[in-house]
Amino acid sequence: MSNVSYLSAGRRKNAIARTRVVSGNGKIIINNKTVDEYFGGLARLKKIALKPLGIWEGVKNYDFFVNVNGGGVSGQAGAISHSIARTILELNETSKVALKKEGLLTRDSRMVERKKPGRPKARKRFQFSKR
Repeated sequence: MSNVSYLSAGRRKNAIARTRVVSGNGKIIINNKTVDEYFGGLARLKKIALKPLGIWEGVKNYDFFVNVNGGGVSGQAGAISHSIARTILELNETSKVALKKEGLLTRDSRMVERKKPGRPKARKRFQFSKR
């Protein structure tokens, strides 16, 4: 199983993450950087992105290479999580119940509401002056 690789994609807001998994020793690379380099001091986002790896025990036998683009760091963390969860599902079907219970296999469909004409933002109105 040395040359077998698994591919999957995950999305959140405008971010798209593609994960490739090959057998290895548990290393995680995001856009050619380690997880700590990519997220820096944002421990909350790192925790969100790597949540699926905490559910499955077989992580130490594989290397995860993630390519993510679009959106901001929060959306990218969610996309990475979704992509890794889908890849784990390909590797190990028995983990589906645990991943589904944590809500990691469901794509979060919430998007930014569009700006409306005659308003400064989607719902905010310009200041009203009576006189």
